[in-house]
Amino acid sequence: MVTQPEWRDTRRGGATALVLAGFLLLAGCSTEPADDNGGRERPTPKPAATGTLEQLAKKAGCDPNVQTDAAELRQANCKADEGRYVLTTFATDRGQREWINEAKDYGGSYLVGRRWVAVGEPEVVAALRGRLGGTVETASPHHSGNSGGGGSEDGHSGHHPG
Repeated sequence: MVTQPEWRDTRRGGATALVLAGFLLLAGCSTEPADDNGGRERPTPKPAATGTLEQLAKKAGCDPNVQTDAAELRQANCKADEGRYVLTTFATDRGQREWINEAKDYGGSYLVGRRWVAVGEPEVVAALRGRLGGTVETASPHHSGNSGGGGSEDGHSGHHPG
């Protein structure tokens, strides 16, 4: 019967996704120091918030300026007292992970929740974590060349002068 193998494949894929999500959660939590580098113990982070782009933005204290509104992802620019950041929500866990893996080529700090990511400077991401929960992932740029652009979007086009 055809439906039984299809059901098994779906169940196996779901189990694989759960194991991967658990691994990512543990990996994100295990790499952070137990104190704030000032000798004070940090409180345990709250569970990651869930919801739509607008719901997450409200929890973060942002009036979202939506830049991308597509079936697979929605993205908005936000401002906080600590600085600017980009909040992105995803239709699937796989889409989120693929996006993060590609984005990490540019370096940066990422606050990651269930089907959402906030990207900004480390101090902005730390402040957002207090409001949204989630885990922090950081990456160093994998390309060489002039990196003096700071927050400029010019260096993110994928085209580098030769």
